[in-house]
Amino acid sequence: MFRSFFMMCLVIGSVSVQAQTAATYPTKPIRIIVPNAAGGAADITSREVGKKLAEEFHGSVIIDNKSSAGGIVAGEQLAKALPDGYTLLLVSSGTAVSSALFKSLPFDPLKDFAPVSKLAIFDLVIAVSDQSRFHNLAEVLAYARANPGKLNIGTPQIGTTQNLAAELGKSSAGINAQIVPVNGTPPVMAALRGGQIDLMIEILGPLAAQFKSKAMHPLATMGEKRNPQFADTPTVRESGGTLASFNATSWNGFAAPAKTPKDVIAKLNAAIQKALKTPDVVDHLALLSLQAEGSTPEQLGELLAFDTKRWGDVIARAKIPKQ
Repeated sequence: MFRSFFMMCLVIGSVSVQAQTAATYPTKPIRIIVPNAAGGAADITSREVGKKLAEEFHGSVIIDNKSSAGGIVAGEQLAKALPDGYTLLLVSSGTAVSSALFKSLPFDPLKDFAPVSKLAIFDLVIAVSDQSRFHNLAEVLAYARANPGKLNIGTPQIGTTQNLAAELGKSSAGINAQIVPVNGTPPVMAALRGGQIDLMIEILGPLAAQFKSKAMHPLATMGEKRNPQFADTPTVRESGGTLASFNATSWNGFAAPAKTPKDVIAKLNAAIQKALKTPDVVDHLALLSLQAEGSTPEQLGELLAFDTKRWGDVIARAKIPKQ
């Protein structure tokens, strides 16, 4: 009987502490783990939104860069962190890719992470050099169908979102093309200029300056809608046919450890939505060709699950060896 009474007290005490935590949160600095090096899109997004969170909560936000293959180090740290709302992780479409690409991870993003909100979306783009014979995606598809196996598509390394988007585009269009993975974006650009590849697929941001200087040309973006900064560039889905529903937009967001109190998640989510509507955050992200876009925790969770399955199917279909 005493044991039952003791256990009941523990449960009541836990609920009381949880409620008190949600009501007073935050009372100490919030740490945001970024699975990328400082200076990139993930880091800048985290810092821009983190700065607004610090202002909203009258506290401080610490950015902790933990770069590693597949974001494994950062993901493991979040999974092991206390579920109190003081540790967040910058998750992305790359998180979904890692879940599908690695044989095993020391965490399961779908079980060990509590989604908070999406932060931004960023387009992938099909690009050609200024000397290319192709002027639009229709010409590319016509050539690929008339010359099976001769179209060369350059991307960064095997298993990157860009590489998998190329595989997805190839299978969706029903073409026989060679995907040429190269070690990083600059070498892919060099191969394009040198004529070793016919076109490349990359995140829009790193190529924006090339497009504006006319050194390269965007043939199509790979998301649902045209990019506001390149409104004259059509989307892949505008090609119609089997590509009519194509979408390979990348994204990022924040997640907390699983079992973080829902009231704390809701408080964080509200502050993030507010931050993403401020003109300076919108403008700073736009400089990187990122579009500020929030979500509910549930929507981010659904997106992570959808992309994990989608990229897993692409990896299996392309017979990409798991790491």
